[in-house]
Amino acid sequence: MPARNTLTLGTDKALYVGEIPATGWHCHAAPVLLMGLSGRFALHWGPGQMETCHSALVAAGVEHLFDPRGETVALVYLEPDSREARSLRGSFLQRGGVVLDVAIPVATRSAMEGYLRNFDLSALLHCPSDDDGPLLDARVARSLHALRHPQEGRLARAGLAAGVQLSASRFNHLFRAEMGVSLRSYRVWSQVRLAMAGLAVSPRLTDAALHGEFSDSAHFSRMFRQTFGMTPSSVLKPLKEVTLLA
Repeated sequence: MPARNTLTLGTDKALYVGEIPATGWHCHAAPVLLMGLSGRFALHWGPGQMETCHSALVAAGVEHLFDPRGETVALVYLEPDSREARSLRGSFLQRGGVVLDVAIPVATRSAMEGYLRNFDLSALLHCPSDDDGPLLDARVARSLHALRHPQEGRLARAGLAAGVQLSASRFNHLFRAEMGVSLRSYRVWSQVRLAMAGLAVSPRLTDAALHGEFSDSAHFSRMFRQTFGMTPSSVLKPLKEVTLLA
């Protein structure tokens, strides 16, 4: 496996490998692949549902609790508009947003490392199909670009809607229909993701909060806990390496 406690951020995917504490209940605006690299973990979701497994896919917006039980894990987050996320929509619809034991056993450590590093889900999973899913509406794609590039000025909902010549309410409806999550939920996700990218420049969580355009460290901490069910210090301070992919 890659070195423990590493974070890799690509344009539409993110990978964490290492050890994390058990989370509280949380949900986020991106589907995630959970993999136990050294053993089984526990996953809780829905009203009283719990399973132990080696791998699971959880759809965006599904509230869940993840307990690694001390195992080394890999967490692969997919942007909702990525090709891989769109190809999983059918599986999520059929199985209620959670798909258990989806990973194919990988014989060698080097092969697993390569699949994870290259985000090669087709080599890791049973369920993705060759279908890339429906293309994203061009108006939503433009709004995503604005949300993901704060140097161009972070826009409020009205500004994003005006930029694609829609009313705010119509834009909200379109965004949720295309992305599967609300604009508000995705905005929080994009800010948290930007904050984590800031760790590649500075390991200070205060600097990360500013990079994500949070008002202060306390605001960042609240949103991080809401997104991942953990405090940022519990998972980000132990990081040994943060890599940004072009």
